[in-house]
Amino acid sequence: MKQRLSKKIGNAKSLTKKCQHQGRVITRYGAELILLDETGEHIRCTIRRKNENIACGDVVCWQPNHQGNAVVTKVQARKNALSRPDRRGSPKAIAANIDQIIIVCSWLPKPSWMLVDQYMIAAQQINADAIVVMNKTDLAEQYASDKDWQALKEYESIDYKVIATNALSGEGIDKIQQELADKTSIFVGQSGVGKSSIIAQILPELTIKVGEISQSGEGKHTTTTADLYPVGNNGFVIDSPGVRDFTPAKLDTKSIRQGYREFKPYAKYCRFNNCSHTHEPNCQVKQAVENKEIPAGRYQRYLVKLTMLMTAE
Repeated sequence: MKQRLSKKIGNAKSLTKKCQHQGRVITRYGAELILLDETGEHIRCTIRRKNENIACGDVVCWQPNHQGNAVVTKVQARKNALSRPDRRGSPKAIAANIDQIIIVCSWLPKPSWMLVDQYMIAAQQINADAIVVMNKTDLAEQYASDKDWQALKEYESIDYKVIATNALSGEGIDKIQQELADKTSIFVGQSGVGKSSIIAQILPELTIKVGEISQSGEGKHTTTTADLYPVGNNGFVIDSPGVRDFTPAKLDTKSIRQGYREFKPYAKYCRFNNCSHTHEPNCQVKQAVENKEIPAGRYQRYLVKLTMLMTAE
């Protein structure tokens, strides 16, 4: 699918400064990457060391090299980046210039609501929207628990969109497509939940490797890099590698509190400005939980996450 970058670069275009050639990163393989340029062509580029932190979704300047790959000369300022800590604890960008995070879950492998919350915290950090997609509806009767259904209801009660899909039959794919216009959306979630299968339904002309579920119920990794694809209505989708766990970069107690957006209307009335919503007197968040104005399941996971962070410190 060729699309002119000048029209299809998405919201990232407003970040760019003038350069001779510009493009958006489709994917990266070590020191090389593939760009979508202004004419809709795919350009293979080599990364110079000073630009080694380039990620899928970045907008870059590049120059031709008649003796080999083109060369990236500059990385334009990012709107944001979805990042996680690397082995040394430093932030490593998974993808850049994101408008919304589409969190894909399934009934097999079983959903991790803590993982969903982690992605929602990340969405709040980078000022992006978040949508929950519950895939494999055909397996709900066999694998869904009352606790799982309650978790989905809680997300809807705090105004997160929840979309039920079956990537094999195409159920719900049209609802996802409606959310993609004029946005760069990254699909995230556990391995094996069907991210690539959903994108394959959205873009049937592409050949995307689709994984299977092992006998243990765990997903097998198929997507190994973050890959960007143009879609209709000025949108882009990014297929990201599956994970078993995800922790946002630069996570602290404040970002955790802010990541639970249902706390905000009540937190401003707490007795203390830095209230942790755990043990302080006159905590309006705790009162709202008791009054069933804040979902109890979400609050319990917040306490677990806070405890995990403080223990790690």
